[in-house]
Amino acid sequence: MTGVILSGGRNRRMGENKAFLTVDGERLIDRTVRLFQAVFNEVIIVTSNPMDYLEQQAFIVTDIFPDKGALGGIYTGLFFAGEEYAFVAACDMPFLNQAFLEHMILRTEGYDIVVPAPPDGLQPLHAVYSRRCLPVIRGLIERDRLKITGFYPGHRLLTLSPEVIHSFDPEETMFLNVNTPKDLQNLRPR
Repeated sequence: MTGVILSGGRNRRMGENKAFLTVDGERLIDRTVRLFQAVFNEVIIVTSNPMDYLEQQAFIVTDIFPDKGALGGIYTGLFFAGEEYAFVAACDMPFLNQAFLEHMILRTEGYDIVVPAPPDGLQPLHAVYSRRCLPVIRGLIERDRLKITGFYPGHRLLTLSPEVIHSFDPEETMFLNVNTPKDLQNLRPR
């Protein structure tokens, strides 16, 4: 499986590139790349600023369809993935859980999408996607319909229940992301 890190956002609310924020003494991008290298056969960073990531041990790509948000990033990551499946995560999630990622990998057979479904809704930027999703995603992008879950209908979908999620993440930190300076301040050390 390929690990895809989406790091192409505009960072408007944060005011700086979230990938380079430090949590527990380590930059978010470094934390995520290190984890992905331990779990996945291949690591891809999708970014609009490739020069910022040259020191990373990852395949660095830019959006095939610029300015199409996270859906464009997912498309680009899947397009360049050397494996049939890719786990896609945003770069601003400091508490990704290796055991949960490995559980998701084990659940992919027979599905096109594996996505956590905690009580507050699906987590499409912490999900596994098959390259079989590419044609539908492309069609949505070409029509400027950029809602990530817009390509879910018609694909074989597995949602992971709140109970399964809780068994890996009783503190409920796995899906936290850092969008604002206040979010960064509120993170408790782990």
